[in-house]
Amino acid sequence: MAEITADSMAAPTTGASLRMVVAASALGATFEWYDFFVFGSLTQVISKTFFSGLNETAGYIAALALFGAGFAFRPVGALAFGRIGDRVGRKGAFLVTVALMGAATVAIGLLPSYATAGVIAPILLLLMRILQGFSLGGEYGGAATYVCEHAPDDARGRATSWVQTAAAFGLFGALLVILGTRMALGRWFGPTAFDSWGWRIPFLMSSALLAVSIFIRMKLTESPTFEAMKAKGAQSAGPYAEAFGQWKNLKVVLLALGGIMFAQGAVWYTAFFYVQTFMEKFLKVDPATINGLMMAIVAASAPLYVFFGWLSDKVGRKPVLLFGMALMLVAYFPGFHMLAKTLNPALAEAAASAPATVIADPADCALQFDPVGKASFTSSCDIAKSALANAGVSYVNQAGTPGQLAMVRVGLATIPSLDARNLPKDVAKAIKTSVETKIKEGLARAGYPEKADPKRMNLTGAFAVLMVFVVASTALFGPIASCLVELFPTRIRYTALSLPYHIGTGWVGGFVPFTAFAIVAAVGDIYAGLWYPFAFTLISVLVTLFLLPETRHRSLDG
Repeated sequence: MAEITADSMAAPTTGASLRMVVAASALGATFEWYDFFVFGSLTQVISKTFFSGLNETAGYIAALALFGAGFAFRPVGALAFGRIGDRVGRKGAFLVTVALMGAATVAIGLLPSYATAGVIAPILLLLMRILQGFSLGGEYGGAATYVCEHAPDDARGRATSWVQTAAAFGLFGALLVILGTRMALGRWFGPTAFDSWGWRIPFLMSSALLAVSIFIRMKLTESPTFEAMKAKGAQSAGPYAEAFGQWKNLKVVLLALGGIMFAQGAVWYTAFFYVQTFMEKFLKVDPATINGLMMAIVAASAPLYVFFGWLSDKVGRKPVLLFGMALMLVAYFPGFHMLAKTLNPALAEAAASAPATVIADPADCALQFDPVGKASFTSSCDIAKSALANAGVSYVNQAGTPGQLAMVRVGLATIPSLDARNLPKDVAKAIKTSVETKIKEGLARAGYPEKADPKRMNLTGAFAVLMVFVVASTALFGPIASCLVELFPTRIRYTALSLPYHIGTGWVGGFVPFTAFAIVAAVGDIYAGLWYPFAFTLISVLVTLFLLPETRHRSLDG
């Protein structure tokens, strides 16, 4: 029997064993992404269930903020599980993460609604989202490190790209279950059943996925690279201090964050999540149509992660990453304009022929952003802008005569607004409703559709636009795992790569839907929210182009 040494344990895994490592890691990650994405895909329903005490726009923003809250706690999970992974082992850390994620997701399906439990309902939901984010924060670094440390030098990009496809499979599974549940309940119990109680089913199904995930991950063995380091007694005594307290490592962390993860968070979550918000809230596309489109592009994205991971093994990580960033940078604004033309041409035509303008005294106008639902928005300007924001209609501002009541001009028609300040709540509400009704009637006369017309949709054109976003995001996401692993030494790899990854995806990417929608609500232009992901992508293009080193073929034994 051959002698087992530290060097032999560090040898890359090949053949069937590598396929098992990749399959188990990717499958477990898929289930965790499913859990996380079910929430993101049901934002509209969740806003009505848990934030029914707020107005429509505030409730939607609150639900998007809650979606982002899960991401906000991912760096905390990255630090906690990163230390475990670097000190104790890769396997144990991400075995715990899948159990936490599954338990939190099942719990969401059992929570009471706001109508039943009042304010305690959104508080409990927030706690479950925090637990989800915390557990997912430990997942990615473990899976990426574990697979890359098993893979041969010339196949790391391809091997780790399967971990990236877990996001696609998880999102596809979430959309498939949601669409299937919605259709089945609509047929058996009527059109309101899903929004009333059926939305809980996709969350509860995680109980079965949880059992499968734990079973699979318990069969894995430890990474050979980590075992070799452990046999030599070379683990880091203080992963935090070494990763973030030593400039030679901290500067690489900052480089990974600014050069890779800013763009990854902005690009991926715009392409797969904010685009859903945009289609639903602004283009008024039916949720079933959105689910169908998203399922199609997510399915098409899966092989592209592997392709771009493989390509990075051939030509290098840096050129593939730059291609993805640059493509999305030039596609943001024209792409979303094309979505409007293909999915709701009547809206695009009305906006061009009869643009909306709010004419008001600037002193009469407040910032149209109220994430907690406390602002009343009862001035004549605020009532007018709130009506347009809730209708998903872009508008421009024009300064009016000081002290004069606001007016909304739609094409050649002018609709006067009213002031409801300092009036009893019921009276103010009646005035707001009256003005909003007249504005909606004016919009309808000008050709603004209440909903997108399925007969006029160019779904093929919309799919083509979305595929541009998909190519950009997969080119960026496919090689990321191998690049991040190769940037950091074994002693601190799990900790050091996890933090920038989850700051980028969590704090930049996770808040794309919330921040972009809030910007739109604040300024009145449905395309204005795109400046948020555009800015982060531009930063990464410059940092990657001038500062990021090529990492292909780097040794992982350092």
